[in-house]
Amino acid sequence: MLLYMKASVVDLRYKMNSVLKALERNEEVIISHRGTVKGTIIPVDSGTEMKVEDHPFFGSDVTSNDSGLSVEQVMEQIRKPRSHDL
Repeated sequence: MLLYMKASVVDLRYKMNSVLKALERNEEVIISHRGTVKGTIIPVDSGTEMKVEDHPFFGSDVTSNDSGLSVEQVMEQIRKPRSHDL
């Protein structure tokens, strides 16, 4: 069962605490303006957050790397799609 809360733009301004509590309860918040639905605020999945230390680039010093690659080359390697590894 999907739970949701309806809130207007005015509610966002004056009752933001209630909106945040609904998000903490994993409820979606449907936002309306003058009776028309404008969007939805969806609670973030707490399991998808990543610590900075777990990022593959954390702690690397590209200015003194062993491969002799420039910063741009290292970033290009990191950003390339996985299909290039096939």
